[in-house]
Amino acid sequence: MSYIKSSLIDEKGFVILDPYDQAQDPQEWTDLQFVDWKSSGITRFAPLTSAAGDLEVNGFWNYTPPRTDKDGVWIESQVSAAPRLTARAQEPGANVGRCRVIELQPNEYANTIYNLHQDDNNRLNPDGSGWIVRAFFNLSDDPDSFMTLREDRFDPSTEIRIPLPAGSQIIVDTQRFWHAVWHKGPEPRYSLITSWESGPALDKYIEKHHGRNDHENPHLDQQLIDDAQASVQRRLAERSLAVAERSSGRAPDRRSPEE
Repeated sequence: MSYIKSSLIDEKGFVILDPYDQAQDPQEWTDLQFVDWKSSGITRFAPLTSAAGDLEVNGFWNYTPPRTDKDGVWIESQVSAAPRLTARAQEPGANVGRCRVIELQPNEYANTIYNLHQDDNNRLNPDGSGWIVRAFFNLSDDPDSFMTLREDRFDPSTEIRIPLPAGSQIIVDTQRFWHAVWHKGPEPRYSLITSWESGPALDKYIEKHHGRNDHENPHLDQQLIDDAQASVQRRLAERSLAVAERSSGRAPDRRSPEE
């Protein structure tokens, strides 16, 4: 299928924009209402849009009639509590789908790699329309935490790690990348996540904020990477075994291998 894509994002799958002076804005996310919703890690979400303007975060394709991740309906109570965040999501003039603030509790690198996932933003997106990407605006100050991207889930050589200080702005093709955030903490991380439709409006926004996709990864100890890979493979094998045992009707053997 043929979609309209922003060339700079299409080249490498992500764009880093100029940082934003988040310290000048109020911490509006503290006034939002959050709902529990499992993502990668221990998370809650405060939706600014939803499929029908209700306080929930389900995918738009789970409604009748189902639709793609576009034309989000703004939630009046949330918009009233966070007008500046709403304005930031609307600034490019691109079509907005799902828009929410995420709260992520601290985690470890191995858990981040285990929780890598791809989004399904373009389900039901008609041929010839704009490809849906996601913008991440970091609200809390987490310079030692990283947006972690991999084109191959199990190949650490494809990993991209982008630091997340307050005001960092990243646009990612999250259907192309396996992604999760390694948040070292100690406090929860907050970020505004907005689904945008690619097209001329988004291209102008990227140009205005000097979008670039050149990036050098911060150093990460090879042993930490190797240990995380081993942990992920072990956990996936354990999960597969548990699924197989449930399917066969046998109760899983809870003994450790040493026993």
